[in-house]
Amino acid sequence: MIREIETQLAAIERELSSLGTAVVDKLRRSQLQRDRQELEAAAAGDLSPADRVYLARHPGRPNIDDYTAALFQELFEQRGDRQCADDRSIWAGIGLFHGRPVTVVGHSKGKGLEENVARNFGMPNPEGYRKALRAMEQAEKFGRPIITFVDTPGAYPGLEAEARGQGEAIARLLMRMSALTVPVIAVVIGEGGSGGALALSVANTVIMLENAVYSVLSPEGFASILWKDSSRMEEACGVMKLTARDLLELGVADRILPEPSGGAHRDPQAVFRALDGLLWSRLRQLEGLTGSQLAAARYEKFRGMGTVLCPSER
Repeated sequence: MIREIETQLAAIERELSSLGTAVVDKLRRSQLQRDRQELEAAAAGDLSPADRVYLARHPGRPNIDDYTAALFQELFEQRGDRQCADDRSIWAGIGLFHGRPVTVVGHSKGKGLEENVARNFGMPNPEGYRKALRAMEQAEKFGRPIITFVDTPGAYPGLEAEARGQGEAIARLLMRMSALTVPVIAVVIGEGGSGGALALSVANTVIMLENAVYSVLSPEGFASILWKDSSRMEEACGVMKLTARDLLELGVADRILPEPSGGAHRDPQAVFRALDGLLWSRLRQLEGLTGSQLAAARYEKFRGMGTVLCPSER
């Protein structure tokens, strides 16, 4: 539904910009403005899981470049894994957050086709995960908190990636993140797909934007495997429990950050302000814990996921 509403809103905006000052144009403008209000009200309603997947993938949605520019100062990007190459689908660096040095790591999709291709549409190769590991180990060495931004369809599944150790690179990063003694906060800003997303999400706190999604694989892949029919993607979205609300109830996400009506791309600055406050508040809380407490809490959080108690144990 939200896709159709956006299409209609875009058509209204185009027509409004073309109207003049004649009486008939003024009447038409009033009618179009009423139509726009009705559509915006519909967009603010309860969205379906498929609508949220659409918004999570929206090409205008703020990406890591937008978040780093808005939230951090004096950024210094770190490149390369010191083994093979630099993977541009992972951004890693150091910056100041409210004057506090932090390490920032996240998936990078870019904007526009040229950047999408250069960054492999946010699907990292093993070099990207090794770069992330290098940045996090440096953060551990110097006592810097880590903030990650998750936005990927999944790790790149190509032959070359597998040949260079894709599975091992992800597994090593998962293992290392589970034992870090600095605060780790993960923010799912768009699409969180499979192990490629989990590799940056072993955190003390997992924040999800309201229209972000987080799942074991894409809805299209789920429908293809379960029903042998990828066209049932919308039905799959409802079955997979991939929305922020679902994951909060399941204990996978810890906080949901509300978005403006129609998605984060409608008012990015409001999202940046809200996230800035939430990150700062949570970071101050986590810094009150010792390194061993941080690692233990993170470990127990993930070990406890999916635990089902027998009636006699409840």
